[in-house]
Amino acid sequence: MGSRDHCRPMSRTLAVLTGSRAEYGLLRPLMAMMRADADVRLQTIVTGMHLQARFGNTVQAIEGDGFAIDARVAMPVADDSPLGVVSSMGRGIVGIAEALARLKPDLLILLGDRYEVLCAAQAALLLNIPLAHIHGGEASQGTMDESIRHAITKLSHLHFTAAQAYRWRVIQMGEHPSRVWNVGAIGLDSIRTLPLLSREALQHDLAFDLGEHYFLITYHPVTLDPQRATAAIDALLSALDHFPGHRLLFTGVNADPGYQTIDQRIREYCRRQPHRVHLVQSLGQLRYLSAMTWCDAVVGNSSSGIIEAPALKRPTVNVGQRQLGRLRTPGIIDCDESVGAIRDALERVIAPHFQDMVHHLPHPYGDGHAAEAIFSVVSTYPLSDLLLKKFYDLPENATTTL
Repeated sequence: MGSRDHCRPMSRTLAVLTGSRAEYGLLRPLMAMMRADADVRLQTIVTGMHLQARFGNTVQAIEGDGFAIDARVAMPVADDSPLGVVSSMGRGIVGIAEALARLKPDLLILLGDRYEVLCAAQAALLLNIPLAHIHGGEASQGTMDESIRHAITKLSHLHFTAAQAYRWRVIQMGEHPSRVWNVGAIGLDSIRTLPLLSREALQHDLAFDLGEHYFLITYHPVTLDPQRATAAIDALLSALDHFPGHRLLFTGVNADPGYQTIDQRIREYCRRQPHRVHLVQSLGQLRYLSAMTWCDAVVGNSSSGIIEAPALKRPTVNVGQRQLGRLRTPGIIDCDESVGAIRDALERVIAPHFQDMVHHLPHPYGDGHAAEAIFSVVSTYPLSDLLLKKFYDLPENATTTL
């Protein structure tokens, strides 16, 4: 791993870009450290779903946390077709480039694999602004996010991965080992530090009775095949009908190709069963993790069911191929997008012996101190010659111990 023993610079401007509620929830602990450090100037660039009413205007959550917003870049999506998203990306690249040209950060910090993040990486490349990328090296073979993630890795200069296997993959892609750190999943930082809500406080905040048992459900489009959206969400909803004793707490759908059908189906389902089913477009990190803490299982195809749920000792029913390839624990049951498969998986995870087993499983994503490790690097790493990247060729006898 690369050394963190660098001289402390006099001052440094670090920009963070966020385009979605989930991404901001992960970045928040790191942003708080930057804001609190007298030698660091934090710049916040907000784009994507944060600025759209249909996705909850989650820019308000960022402002509510006391972060000054230095640039707002609108990326409206006229429709959820692939062409509509590409058109949004075009506007995003121009708007983000203009913001970066004005703000002139020393380093831009990006997280994940969404198309808004790819827009920022492309703009920064041509403006000669170095990039630090969080959560590279991962696999999610059922989505275009995998290609986007790897593309951002090749555009970036500092890398922070969530597991050792992912660090090795980034190095395999030609990134020098001295610039790649395995810090663990940054989402675990909030689990370690946030005072999560009690079940009663969560119910009061949601204005919804969660009952004795409930599932927490997040389902996004499988972007490599958005045409499957209707059949997939119908199968999931039909399977959930087999568990009338469970209340259902849904979170909103990402702005990916094919999202409108999924969103419409979920909203119709909620209207038919208002006392059993509740949809919150954006729970925010505190409520989401609190809801995960008290649920019987996380259901759907979000990466949070793979990464955060095991840390909270909750089982997951992972539906379909969206998260195919990620590291996972035995507490995660994978199933295809059919009514029978989803129903069988749900029956398995709510069994008492399975619930007990999950409480004793280790997880592969670190110890909840990722933000500290990232901050120690981005606030001190020498910026001179950082833009100069030489492809790192693996030695003939290379092993994963690099």
